[in-house]
Amino acid sequence: MKKHRMLLPLAGLALAAVQASVAQTDAPRKITTPKESIGFNIGDDYHMANYVQLTKYWQTLAKESDRMKLVDIGPTAEGRRQLMAIISSPENIAKLDHYREISEKLARAENLTDEEAHKLSEEGKAVIWIDGGLHAGETVGSQQIVETVYGLNSKTDPETLRILNDDIVLCVLDNPDGMDLVADWYMREPVPEKRAMNGRNDAGTPRLWHKYVGHDDNRDFYMNNMPETINISRILFRTWYPQIMYNHHQTGPEGAVIFMPPFRDPFNYHFDPLIVMKIEAVGAAMHERLIEENKPGSGMRSAANYSTWYNGGLRTVTYFHNMTGLLTEIIGSPTPMQLPLVPTRQLPTNDLPFPVKPQIWHYRQSIDYEQTNNWAVLDYASREKAHLLYDTYRMGKNSIERGNQDSWTVTPKRITALNEAADKAKPASARRSDNPFEEAIVAPPDLYNTILHDPAKRDPRGFIIPADQPDFPTATKFVNALMKSGVEIEQATSDFTVAGKSYPKGSYVVMCNQAYRPHVLDLFEPQDHPNDFAYPGGPPVRPYDATGWTLAFQMGVQFDRELDGFSGPFAKITTDLAQPIPGVITGPAKPAGYLVSHSYNDAFTLTNRLLKANQKVYWLSPSVTVPVKSTSTGTLWIPYTAEAQKILETSAKELGVNATAVTTRPTGEALQLHQEKIGLYDQYGGLMPSGWIRWLMEQFEFPFEVIHPQVLDAGDLKAKYDDIVFSDGAISLPGRDSLANNRNTQPAAESIPAEFRPWLGHITREKTVPQLQKFVEEGGTILAIGSSSAGIYDYLKLPISSAETEIVKGKPMNLSGEKFYIPGTLLRTQVDTDSPVGYGMPDKVDVFFDRSPAFRLNPDAPKKGVKTIAWYGGGDLLDSGWAWGQQYLNNTVAVAQANVGKGKVLLFGPEITFRGQPHSTFKFLFNGLLYGPATPVELK
Repeated sequence: MKKHRMLLPLAGLALAAVQASVAQTDAPRKITTPKESIGFNIGDDYHMANYVQLTKYWQTLAKESDRMKLVDIGPTAEGRRQLMAIISSPENIAKLDHYREISEKLARAENLTDEEAHKLSEEGKAVIWIDGGLHAGETVGSQQIVETVYGLNSKTDPETLRILNDDIVLCVLDNPDGMDLVADWYMREPVPEKRAMNGRNDAGTPRLWHKYVGHDDNRDFYMNNMPETINISRILFRTWYPQIMYNHHQTGPEGAVIFMPPFRDPFNYHFDPLIVMKIEAVGAAMHERLIEENKPGSGMRSAANYSTWYNGGLRTVTYFHNMTGLLTEIIGSPTPMQLPLVPTRQLPTNDLPFPVKPQIWHYRQSIDYEQTNNWAVLDYASREKAHLLYDTYRMGKNSIERGNQDSWTVTPKRITALNEAADKAKPASARRSDNPFEEAIVAPPDLYNTILHDPAKRDPRGFIIPADQPDFPTATKFVNALMKSGVEIEQATSDFTVAGKSYPKGSYVVMCNQAYRPHVLDLFEPQDHPNDFAYPGGPPVRPYDATGWTLAFQMGVQFDRELDGFSGPFAKITTDLAQPIPGVITGPAKPAGYLVSHSYNDAFTLTNRLLKANQKVYWLSPSVTVPVKSTSTGTLWIPYTAEAQKILETSAKELGVNATAVTTRPTGEALQLHQEKIGLYDQYGGLMPSGWIRWLMEQFEFPFEVIHPQVLDAGDLKAKYDDIVFSDGAISLPGRDSLANNRNTQPAAESIPAEFRPWLGHITREKTVPQLQKFVEEGGTILAIGSSSAGIYDYLKLPISSAETEIVKGKPMNLSGEKFYIPGTLLRTQVDTDSPVGYGMPDKVDVFFDRSPAFRLNPDAPKKGVKTIAWYGGGDLLDSGWAWGQQYLNNTVAVAQANVGKGKVLLFGPEITFRGQPHSTFKFLFNGLLYGPATPVELK
């Protein structure tokens, strides 16, 4: 067995695209086996290959095989190079550019007739993406891709040769960093039989299996924050346009082997209905082949909770791009495991037709199942090649046609309106269905046009993002998220008018008459998730992920929906990404200083650069006298120095932030800012929300240090930090275990390398809380987000209580799911913009609410220094998603500030930094970080 390197980075590996150069001869090709290269067979118990070994092996195959081309698709978060193996027949490999262009033409569906599309579909090759290892702890995925690449390069049976002739296969390891981390950690034990996983998908690694976001690397695919996501999106939506994308995961349903398509309802109402049928067709081929090969235990639909509603996953984002996205979830571990006996899984059903007997399950069995699935997909693509290619064109053409005419998206709210209208029409024109098995209203046909196709409710033809909105640089970041996913964006080359409204040059225009229209609508329009319960009055059916995420809302982008066709002086952006319009500094050349709007998120990057250079920065209070009209509360005042001017000029050009030079200094109350000393909490095993905040603070150039429980317990915190940040999941809700404690059972210190032992520990009431109390009383600031906000107010005995309760027999009780359930949803809040924590924000903002805490202030709270920063108003709070029982939140608190001793506690109930997406609420955190160490001053 070859020795593994422990947590070894691959930074410095610069791998250009390489192609096999072996001349074709009559002699049989020598194809190295995985065992010959790696030292063991893929699927051997107690063995796992890492990315270093995969890279070396794939390089070897690329030299030996005329079927394979190896391509570097970009860097990873830790600096490795992410590789893609392109595999097809030698003849196809020689014409890759030609077939890639056909795939692109059909996917974009522009300027093609149906006849031309049919001809291209016959000529082209099916492009199939097969990946693995996105979640590195799900090790079957990363190992099976090694075996698949070997098989495609070595097999000579008629089926494989036909597949190679008809298909172009893109094989990608999605998370190289995580593959090295997990494999090296597992293999560090020299005795194979002593190697163990903490759980089926948990190697017990000391940190997340993605540098920043761990499991959430599969929740980043409409935002495109992480480098691996950007690499993958570029290949999928801007380069190769595969017709099928197969994303390998684990683990399978309890008592079964694997979950495979098709999926349960609901599906998203924006993507083409052909997607649903394609998933059904390919899924059927996969199940059929497993059963043909006597491989039982495959389930579908109700066998798991996976749906096609959510957009942001690697599998699900493809639906909004007219691609057939496949997900499988299989059992398996390099350490043999018991497949349990679950009685309900032993009775055959439509969703589990071939039950599996309980047994000791070996790694190789999972690898074999995955090879069967891969070949089933590739065989389907080969046999249905022309049909598959043409239907991809057809879906793109459907999107273009829908975007060129009036169209409607039917959602649950529209059906509710239809039912209400039909109910009012009874008894004259409405009736019950004649079908005795169906309880449904049969509505008058004319309601189809007046209700479902209400002209006021039609889909937009396009969206206009004005260039004169307060934070246009953030709007540019939104546009770039769309562009990374292949959406075509136009920009105004001069001022223009649409529907009587004037817009400035530089405004962005997103037309809906394009192939990726479903993705456009899904990120601009609100999601309307159905009320989904196990039975009437029963518990909610937990969604696969978020139910509402409208990215334009999350990022606070101002836009107009245009319901009629429009045109103007628009030019398509042809650069890789949109560039911020360079900021300008207006005013006299020799000023007393500069004013910058607090509305810009990137004003915090500018601020951190100035503070790092020991330059003075102030926030002006709302009552301060300024020599020019202020554009937002908390306007930045930057006194003139040559160094400040240089930083401001460079940052304005780079970030798109405008500044106004003035000759008269402002007077009145202000806050002087200071460079922060920030501690960001994390612990052994890693917290994803903390990782996201770490990434976020790096983007905006906040200085910080990651700290662990032992640092908190050691005390003397105020001497080290101004701010301590606790992400969602860091501290438990009262009466519940924290996400941090639930992630895994921490190992004994002596069982792990010494470098990781300082990360061990948990927050405790006995040791940690007294140190946090002292930290705040001495002048520190605690910022607690999500579940941690409830934990902190409980620990510190603040005069605050949960709003998500009801009085039962005289005692407050937590609301049940049948009464109150709000999973991953955008809710509307109101903000006190005169508070420093709310500076620069609009007075109304959407927050991401994911079963989040909400607060009530006790009657004595104001006297004890507690005040409301943001709150949920009355009436309907839902802007996007699913909110059952939202009325319980009416007039409750979302964000609060408590003054304790010399310090502050800032409580953020909603997830204000969720997955790096809600730019509109980043200011809550950023303001809080700078407000903590700020000092009040009087400007004269």
